[in-house]
Amino acid sequence: MTDAADKPPCPPEDTPVTSPQPLAPAPDFGPTDRFRGWVVTLVLSAIAAATRFVLLGYPTDAGTPVFDEKHYVPQAWQMLHGGWIEDNPGYELVVHPPLAKQLIAIGEAIFGYTGFGWRFASAVVGTVLVLLVIRIARRMARSTLVGAIAGILVIADGVTFVSSRLGMLDIFQALFVVAAFGALIVDRDQVRRRLHRVWVEGRIADTPLGPRLGFRWWRFTTGVMLGLACACKWGGLYYVAFFGLLCVGFDVAARRAYGVQRPWLGTFVRDSWRSVASLVVLPLGLYLASFWAWFASEIGVDRHVVGYKVGTDGDFSFVPPALRGLWYYSGNVLNFHEHLTNSAGYHHPWESKPWTWPMGLRPMLYYFAQGPQVKGCDANECVRAMMLVGTPAMWWLAVPLLAWATWCTVVRRDWRFAAALVGYLAGFLPWFLNLDRQMYYFYAVPMAPFMVILLALTLGQILGRARAHPERRTLGLMLVSGYVALVVVNFIWLWPILTAGALTPEQWQQQLWLPSWR
Repeated sequence: MTDAADKPPCPPEDTPVTSPQPLAPAPDFGPTDRFRGWVVTLVLSAIAAATRFVLLGYPTDAGTPVFDEKHYVPQAWQMLHGGWIEDNPGYELVVHPPLAKQLIAIGEAIFGYTGFGWRFASAVVGTVLVLLVIRIARRMARSTLVGAIAGILVIADGVTFVSSRLGMLDIFQALFVVAAFGALIVDRDQVRRRLHRVWVEGRIADTPLGPRLGFRWWRFTTGVMLGLACACKWGGLYYVAFFGLLCVGFDVAARRAYGVQRPWLGTFVRDSWRSVASLVVLPLGLYLASFWAWFASEIGVDRHVVGYKVGTDGDFSFVPPALRGLWYYSGNVLNFHEHLTNSAGYHHPWESKPWTWPMGLRPMLYYFAQGPQVKGCDANECVRAMMLVGTPAMWWLAVPLLAWATWCTVVRRDWRFAAALVGYLAGFLPWFLNLDRQMYYFYAVPMAPFMVILLALTLGQILGRARAHPERRTLGLMLVSGYVALVVVNFIWLWPILTAGALTPEQWQQQLWLPSWR
């Protein structure tokens, strides 16, 4: 880590302040090497872009989308040519909100109905995701080096890599979730800066509730990003709940650290209603706004259902017909998902349950072609396959990593691990509520950036402090460098099955490390 990581804020973050010190220095909330930090960020983001965009238009199914691209890519094209709404006359159901499909449509508008066109937006979003992970890890660790490590790891992560190269929705949700998390981290730092100023001025004890903190633009930004996440997939609602609790925890901890007499009550009175407005009401409003084209349409699915399938009277007759139509539409979507269960006979050869996701024990096969017609390898018969699989050098460490993160949270009370763990669990725990439901590994895409952040923070601890003994520092650097190199080599090994490269049947079998990968 850099020297900045060795300078604790004043007052210490976990030590209540008992008396003001007007001459105390301002707390340090990040590395001071801003220029180098941005150079590192942009260089790694450029590398990420190169990996995401190379051969982006391949593979396709004879020029058509592969796997679940077949749902979202045509719907995005319909939006582009039909007033920005999906048209599904044969099956009256559109199962996800419109934003991600509208973003896919932008790529199609620029590059046409081609593999590159319908995947362009995903590749852009996947590149921006790498940039955000670098900046967030850098801020949390107070170290540009740790941010760079996080960037390399997320570049070499098979899950985010493949998801950035397909016209599906999960990478868009992951981007907005991570952006919301990053904004919440900046909001935490901003709150502590404002409290520090009050503390320095000797006004922290003017009221038992602590000071008012003013309008918090970064918390507002968190709400915006959460709303956009919900407008991509309903799973964004889980992050609204988890990040709301995280925000409360940050606020209470900050007031306690600066000696506020009633930190819980102060958070409730001073911050809670504003938090509800920013983190609940605002996301709801943005989710509804994402249906702007549906509200403005005459032919949207269930747009004019009131008076046709829904009566005009009843207890909710005061609700505008458009909102009642959206409620009916959403009810059909919920009913579809609730009944897409194994017990109802819905099975897929590549489905998986959430307990397999942390280690990526059951990947997702998106594309497969084998036979004499497949060319490109040194054999009469070749295999081309695209598989969503987490880089084992990272994902197989999930159990000890989560155990260590929990230890650091509970015993060492390290807010960094606690925050990243909340983000990870928000994408993991809710799926246990209905295990009968048909599920897939790509639901774990939003978990991947938080796993990378947890791993980068742990590697930062292995590195040691910048002012540690040279031998300790050298040993830590050797261990971390060796591990990062192992991850990169593992990613390069997997490259053919992440990009549908040509393999002989023997090479294909060598790529399938576990029986559950087959």
